[in-house]
Amino acid sequence: MGKVQKSFQRTEKKYLLQREEYEALRCQLAPYMEEDAYGLSLIMSLYYDTEDFDLIRRSLEKPAYKEKLRLRSYGVPRDNDPVFLEIKKKCEGVVYKRRVTLGAKEAADYLAGGEKPAGKGQIMEEIDWMRRRYAPKPAAVISTDRLALFGKEDNALRVTFDFEPRGRMDDLDLRLGDRGEALLPAGMVLMELKVNGAAPLWLTDILSRGKLYPRSFSKYGTCYRRALARRAGKEDF
Repeated sequence: MGKVQKSFQRTEKKYLLQREEYEALRCQLAPYMEEDAYGLSLIMSLYYDTEDFDLIRRSLEKPAYKEKLRLRSYGVPRDNDPVFLEIKKKCEGVVYKRRVTLGAKEAADYLAGGEKPAGKGQIMEEIDWMRRRYAPKPAAVISTDRLALFGKEDNALRVTFDFEPRGRMDDLDLRLGDRGEALLPAGMVLMELKVNGAAPLWLTDILSRGKLYPRSFSKYGTCYRRALARRAGKEDF
């Protein structure tokens, strides 16, 4: 997997694209961006929350500050495969992400109340403080097939495309596979623009010409709201 980046600070914007908009955009980005080494990859995240879902409920209110705790894997992990235990915070539009690498079983056992893994430094201390504050429990598994691009001149510039994002609120373990209900209507693609500072002019021009504008969308939030809608006998698509 190469060198693992443990901390991120950047702005992130999301866009919902029709399939034809995605195809056109990929052609326009080709002179400036290229695929990362992994190509189309399965990304899985297990979100942790309080008994009453306080973290996602607060996030959906769009406060100036919000935070999340999750386990992330690339592919379906086995017990000893590496996963990332992450805290993700957003303050005034800037995203801060800090993470440590653990084995899948080791991470699940720790979050279920086991001992704090040793030798993980300050980031592990921050994660442990969050665990003690919220007493979080597994809440939702979100999976997506992701294609990631990075800038040819600035590899910190990233654009990702998520195809068929799906979620479930049962079988709350990454090791149990990527099954889930669709979180977007068929044919829709979720794009995320991740940049340190301002986006380059060529990119803003491409998005403007295509009339592509950022909008709020949370995969975990959508999964949670769909669960609430089902309980109320409603559909949200």
